[in-house]
Amino acid sequence: MTTSFEALLPGTERALLHRVAVAQTEGRTPSFVGAVVRDGALVWSGSRSCVDGHAPDADTQFRIGSITKVFTAVLVMRLRDEGLLGLDDPLERHLKGTGAGEVTIAQLLGHTGGLAAETPGAWWERSSATLRPELSDVLGERPFLQTPGRRHHYSNPGYTLLGSLVEAVRGVSWEEALRREILEPLGMGRTTVDPVAPHAGGWAVHPWADVMLPEPSEDLGLMAPAGQLWSTAADLARFAAFLAAGDDRVLATASVEEMRAPASPAGEGDWEGSYGLGLQLLRKDGRTLIGHTGSLPGFVACVWVSVEDGLAGIALSNATSGPLTGVVAADLVRIVAEAEPRLPEPWRPLPAAEVDEELLSLTGPWYWGTYAYGLRLGPERSVVLEPLRGAGRRARFRALPEGGWVGLNGYYAGETLRAVRRSDGSVSHLDLGSFVFTREPYEPGDAVPGGVDEAGWRGL
Repeated sequence: MTTSFEALLPGTERALLHRVAVAQTEGRTPSFVGAVVRDGALVWSGSRSCVDGHAPDADTQFRIGSITKVFTAVLVMRLRDEGLLGLDDPLERHLKGTGAGEVTIAQLLGHTGGLAAETPGAWWERSSATLRPELSDVLGERPFLQTPGRRHHYSNPGYTLLGSLVEAVRGVSWEEALRREILEPLGMGRTTVDPVAPHAGGWAVHPWADVMLPEPSEDLGLMAPAGQLWSTAADLARFAAFLAAGDDRVLATASVEEMRAPASPAGEGDWEGSYGLGLQLLRKDGRTLIGHTGSLPGFVACVWVSVEDGLAGIALSNATSGPLTGVVAADLVRIVAEAEPRLPEPWRPLPAAEVDEELLSLTGPWYWGTYAYGLRLGPERSVVLEPLRGAGRRARFRALPEGGWVGLNGYYAGETLRAVRRSDGSVSHLDLGSFVFTREPYEPGDAVPGGVDEAGWRGL
């Protein structure tokens, strides 16, 4: 017997609403919207406003700032998957004459390109895009502050370059590619480059008095791929579900997983995480969150996804500073994860086609020197190698068509694991990147590099 748990419990919903209410009050913001996604579906949204009876809902647009970068990164990954470019390609190969062509596409995605954080001249988020009509106006005379590839340095101009790259390779505008390749397939009809009613207005709240000032809303022009978009909690819920599981209409699961893997360390400060290919990665409350924060004058926003918990938290607000949307989005995930922990999938045996006697004979204990490891089977003829006691290098391995396995994570990522056989066909040992694993620790006659002392084991 199975039971559906689509709706949240009343106590959980009360805790979520309380968190949003506190965020609106303590953040001194005109309005605040929160939402929770569970297993790909929007299961809760709530809001608070300074105007009684006029609170925004999950269909109200807010500006989402740098969350836009994730959409741009997805467009670039689609080009890679179609074979139209490589992540290690220098930008100059596909986008000529920028003056920053030596930087690679992967470096731009992960903010390790060494480019400046902002554009030269006026504050680009609060000034007309007509001041920056060309890429040279975005990059300036000195685009590089560091040597490309050396360190993480967040760069808005870097994502302008990626947006221009999409246009150069696709032959259509960034906005058209975005609409056709992401927004329409995911049903995100309320995510737009310009605001469409109903939408929130952007406000600055005085830091020392309870008064407000309207913020201007500028078209960002060439900088649009770094932060232009307006969206809603409901639309961002659809995007969060995509970031958790992928969608073959937009980007395969394996490519989304690649985006979620650390590509660079974070910069200095309190940020406890790193950066993937267009995604921020954060460790908080014992869980890994992926997503992005965003801000533009008048707005702050955040989307965090916990893939392991099957949850996402969304927080949107219309104040330049004050509301801690990144903290609140993480708290929304934590509240649900702790109050209603995810039920594990039922145990099921592997399909018969994925198991044979040869594979089963490889399972069990293996020894690297005197370190004890266990090898067990996974789905689709994959294997897991993990220490049986103490600390050690645990890794998952995917089966290769030609035999053997390739490491998927940790120290052994990309390394090949294979079973080495004797002339009679029996297994002598496992070879993992030249590390030898034998059935017994230092058994005489085994293929142990350097040999085994002929006198064998001894006491004192």
